[in-house]
Amino acid sequence: MNYETLSVSLENHIATVRLNRPEKANAMNVPMWQEIRKAFQWVDATPDARVAILEGEGKLFCAGIDMQMMMDLGAQIQNDCEGRMREALRAIILDMQDTLTSLERCRKPVLAAVHGGCIGGGIDLITCADMRYCAADAYFTIKEIDIGMTADVGTLQRLPKLIGEGMARELAYTGRKANAEEARAMGLVNRVFDTREALRAGVLEIAQTIAAKSPLAIRGTKEMISYARDHSVADGLNYIATWNAAMLMSNDLQEAIMGNMAKRAPVFKN
Repeated sequence: MNYETLSVSLENHIATVRLNRPEKANAMNVPMWQEIRKAFQWVDATPDARVAILEGEGKLFCAGIDMQMMMDLGAQIQNDCEGRMREALRAIILDMQDTLTSLERCRKPVLAAVHGGCIGGGIDLITCADMRYCAADAYFTIKEIDIGMTADVGTLQRLPKLIGEGMARELAYTGRKANAEEARAMGLVNRVFDTREALRAGVLEIAQTIAAKSPLAIRGTKEMISYARDHSVADGLNYIATWNAAMLMSNDLQEAIMGNMAKRAPVFKN
C-alpha cells in the first residue's frame, strides 16, 4: 500500500513501520491515525511478516497529536443538537483508541524503538507495543495535562500496568519529562542504547531472534500475555489449556524438536 505519513517495509520476516512526518516531528495528523491502523492490519494479515519494528524518522520519535487536528475538531463535529455533537466527538475518540489498539490486536510482536522525544500521543502509541527500547537521547512526557486535557487514547489505561500506578500518576499529573535512564528504571523501556544507530541495530537483532522462532508459538505467546494482563490467573490458565489443546500438536513442535535433536536451526512455515 501507499502511505502518506508512514514508511512501511518488509525484509527477512521483519516489518518496519516508520512514522514519516519529520518536518512536523511526526505529529499524528488525521491521515497518520488512519494509516497506523492500516499498517498493523497489514502486518497481522501478511504471513511473511513475523515481527514488526515501530520507529520514527527525523529528530523526534513522535510529537504527539497534531495541534491542527485538535483545532479542526469543532468544525468536524458541528451539529445544532448538543447531544449529537457530543456523540460525534465520542465516536472520534473511540476511533482513535481503536487505531492504537491495532498494535495489540496484531498477532505479531511489535517492538517500539524510540529516539528523541516521545510526547503525548506518542506515549499512547508505544504503550500498545509489546516491548519498548530507546536511545540515550530519548525522553517521555504525558503532555496532555499541559494543554488542559485528560489523555484519552490509552496512556492512562495501559501505562500504570507497565510502570505502576504511582509513577504513572506522577507523570500524568505533572507532564514532566522522564529521560531514558529513568524510563528504563521504571520499566517503561527494556533497554537503553547509546545512539540511534545502536538502537536500530539492537532492536533489529532482537526482532531477528523473534522471527526465527515458531510463528505459531509466538502468536500464541502474545495472545496469552495480553489476555493475562486483564484477567485472573485462573482465567489465564483455563485459556492456555484450551489454546494449546488446539494449537500444540503442530508441525512447528515437531520441527523444533527435530532441529534441537539434530543440532540445527529449525525452519518454520509462516
